[in-house]
Amino acid sequence: MKDDVKAVLLVGGLGTRLRSVVPSAPKVLASVGKGTFLGLLVEQLRSQGIRRLVMCTGYLADQVEGEFGDGRALDIAIEYSKEEQPLGTAGAVKRAEHYLWNVPDFFVMNGDSFLDIDFRNLMDLHRSRDAMATLAVLRVEDTSRYGTVQVEGDRVRGFAEKTGSNLPGLVNGGVYVFKHDVLQYIPEHPASLERDVFPALLDRGVYAQEQRGMFIDIGTPADYARAQQLCNSLSEAASRGRLPGPVAEK
Repeated sequence: MKDDVKAVLLVGGLGTRLRSVVPSAPKVLASVGKGTFLGLLVEQLRSQGIRRLVMCTGYLADQVEGEFGDGRALDIAIEYSKEEQPLGTAGAVKRAEHYLWNVPDFFVMNGDSFLDIDFRNLMDLHRSRDAMATLAVLRVEDTSRYGTVQVEGDRVRGFAEKTGSNLPGLVNGGVYVFKHDVLQYIPEHPASLERDVFPALLDRGVYAQEQRGMFIDIGTPADYARAQQLCNSLSEAASRGRLPGPVAEK
């Protein structure tokens, strides 16, 4: 990756559904194997040459900063954008604008999910299409728990809220590339990328790249337990970059 590439990690969530098993730490610092879940994401980025990170913190922000500091010990650079009140996924990115002023394109990642992905391939598609935003998507057999992404070729044509249908489809993988211009379309007040920003950008060029690697989040105790069971596979995928494998649903 070029030195001007940055990754924005959304790590400020309250994690209320996980409090029964992770009561005193932000969910991104939940233990997985010998480290933390956020540590897996940092290692995944670092191993693929992305070494400039912006962490959008909120709930228990001091613990996140205390865990990683400025990143020097990991041979990376970490900056922190702290929200004083919940801003949503879009609002958190907007608040980090100060750290992105000289970055033409940047990654954004949910801090509570892991997707085995080749970041360079996603960036290459994004730049080849001159896209405003490019989403990593994955196909699941049962979309009843998710909203779906409607794709024609590699162009995103729409989004559908969850309907409870158990049909297969494409869902959002929680990893994106944004052109810097996207920041102009994010409001200053709390907002959601999924509900407020992506639909508004469709006419300006939103693209998708389907992924086939392992995918898991830790949003609920059951999901977190699954991450513990897969800790060795997650660690291997993070340290070696993208490893082909079956899709693991949330």
